Amino acid sequence: MISRRGFFETVIAVVAGAVGLGLFIPLAGYTILPALQRKKKNWVDLGLVDKLQPNQPQQLDFLVTKTDGWYKTSSEQGVWAVRHPDETVTAYSPRCPHLGCAYHWDTDAQKFGCPCHGSVFSMDGEVLAGPSPRPLDTLPAKIEDGRLLVMYEQFRAGTKQKIEI
Repeated sequence: MISRRGFFETVIAVVAGAVGLGLFIPLAGYTILPALQRKKKNWVDLGLVDKLQPNQPQQLDFLVTKTDGWYKTSSEQGVWAVRHPDETVTAYSPRCPHLGCAYHWDTDAQKFGCPCHGSVFSMDGEVLAGPSPRPLDTLPAKIEDGRLLVMYEQFRAGTKQKIEI
């Protein structure tokens, strides 16, 4: 037989535990869950595909807004886009896979060149010369309603594998 005092101690412990659990679950979800979730990637609209000349790489710039908790930052990013004669488009990350430098398109030589360490790439992104450990990093791209959509990603520089960061 449980005493009156023991009964009330048990009831108070159960109620306090329920209140504590009711406060802990939302707090844990608010603080821990965002760290466990993968970043949501969005398609970026880079404009009409018709503005791209076939076999002429063009750098397309856009604004990226990143949210970290309640803090938002905006930065301008770019991608290299190549429209092929069969109306497909290849999008490349703007960073050289060697050390992450920005590279450029040399119209006269018809090659991409990185000024930092001399890596040279074909229009298809293949390494032609220099220390780059892999070809140019391609980005997911699609065409919808005549508009080019690209999913911007960043990759670790200096590795043979294409590792997203």
